[in-house]
Amino acid sequence: MNMKVFKIFAIVLMVSLATASASVAQELKFGHLNVQQLISELPEKQAADRELQSEAQKLQNQLQVMSQELDEKYKNYMAQRDSLSDLIRSTREKEIQDYDQRIQNFNKLAQQSLSQKEQELLQPIIEKVEKAIHAVGEEKGFIYIFDTSSQVILYNSDQSVDCEELVKAKLEEMNTSPE
Repeated sequence: MNMKVFKIFAIVLMVSLATASASVAQELKFGHLNVQQLISELPEKQAADRELQSEAQKLQNQLQVMSQELDEKYKNYMAQRDSLSDLIRSTREKEIQDYDQRIQNFNKLAQQSLSQKEQELLQPIIEKVEKAIHAVGEEKGFIYIFDTSSQVILYNSDQSVDCEELVKAKLEEMNTSPE
């Protein structure tokens, strides 16, 4: 008799656990969005891109001026090379090499400067999007929100909610309300 009660209790417990775990599984909410696409569509990102493009154009213009000056120095040197003394010729060659090196250094520093500027412009945008994603996750009760742009997700069910519109709405809300 005691064994029968134990078996019935065990069966009731297993059924209860199965029912509880099934209801918990049904309550889990997963979402996804393409963060890169979302960021690329933001007005702040487009403004940052314009500012970065403007800065890149300024640096490119300066590099072009420097390259033209180098070309001019080289043409002048080549036109006069045969008539120059060894000392003057080697001095001018050294000047041209030094100027070429300055151009290369400028180009390297310009690339670093643009990369740093891009980081400075994008960081607040990324932080704002992350804040909106966290707010949507908390408000809508999501367990996870996945970034489909990272291409780490191996499966995306139809039951996973696309959160992009929710995050866009949250960003709009954040833009209109003072922080």
